[in-house]
Formats: sequence, C-alpha cells, structure tokens
Amino acid sequence: MTFEPVVLEVKYVRLEPLGEQHKEGVCRAISDGELWKIFVTIVPHPDDIDQFLANAKSAHERGEGLAFATIAKDSNGQVAGSTRFMAANLANQRVEIGFTFLGKTWQSSPINTEAKLLMLTHAFETLGLNRVEFMTDYLNTTSRQAILRLGAKEEGVLRNHMVMPNGRVRDSVVFSIIKNEWPGVKQNLEYKLG
Repeated sequence: MTFEPVVLEVKYVRLEPLGEQHKEGVCRAISDGELWKIFVTIVPHPDDIDQFLANAKSAHERGEGLAFATIAKDSNGQVAGSTRFMAANLANQRVEIGFTFLGKTWQSSPINTEAKLLMLTHAFETLGLNRVEFMTDYLNTTSRQAILRLGAKEEGVLRNHMVMPNGRVRDSVVFSIIKNEWPGVKQNLEYKLG
C-alpha cells in the first residue's frame, strides 16, 4: 500500500497533491494572517516555500505520506492552505493527519471540516487503515478544540516532545480516530456540514 497522488473533492474544497503549481497560492494563504508568526504552529515563511515543497515531495517519495494544497472552490479555486498525510506506518495501518494551515480568510469556514472528512474517508475507506492520528502543541487550544470537534479522542501528552523553531520545547497532545469509531465520526461530520 502506498500514497498514490489523488485529488479529493466535495462541495467547498478540493485537495490536490501539492506541487510547484501551488507555490504562489500557498504563499498567499500563509501571508493571509502572517501564519508563520503563530508560535504554537509550524508554518513556513513564504521565503522558505521551496524547502516546504521539497520536503513534501521527499516525504511522499519515501512513502511517509502525501501533502495537499487545500483549494477553496467557492473563491475561484484559490489556495486556502495545505494539509497532509504524514508519519505513515502502513505496516501497522496508521497515519497522522497534520501540517495543516489555512489562511485567515478561511479559518471560520467549512473548509477544514470538509478537508478532514475527505482525508479520513480516504484513510479508512480507500486505504483501509486502522488508525488516524492528530498531534498539536499543548498550548494550541484552538487546534485542540478543532480536533475534538472532528470526533477524535485525546490520548495523552508527549512531554518535551519537540523543539519549536524559536527554541521553545513543546509538549504535544496526541489524538486519534480508530477504525471502529469511523462510521459514527463520519455521520457526525456529514451532519455538521449538512
């Protein structure tokens, strides 16, 4: 099993495999709210977008995941941000969804919920995985609440888990959705988007 490049699409959002053609749009999304300045996330500065794209391509080539450009269909196909399957362990049928960011314009829209519904459906129903993980900074209460609203369950805190670009040592909170929970989680997400 591998992460074949695939386009995922519903009403408000289209997820396209991230590539050079998205470079300018991703930079605009990052600049919309100066996302690189938010200390509880890791979002590249627009000046570092080439390395961001190269890292995404390299991770896909190693079989570790697949990065997407998040396209806002109701705004003439503008790039709203990015998200990815990452840290895949396909032998154990699990993957993490992360490195998600949206420009400020789209942060209170249904785009993130739809994107996660698309990715979770692909993970559980197409790839047949048993577990999808989410991880965020302990201090990022907005992200933690958004992950809980998806239907994920909090599993615990990894203390001193990683060093952030500014040198702060971050505690990370781990969440998951598992295969037998997926039908109920999916029904709830579809209801919220209905």
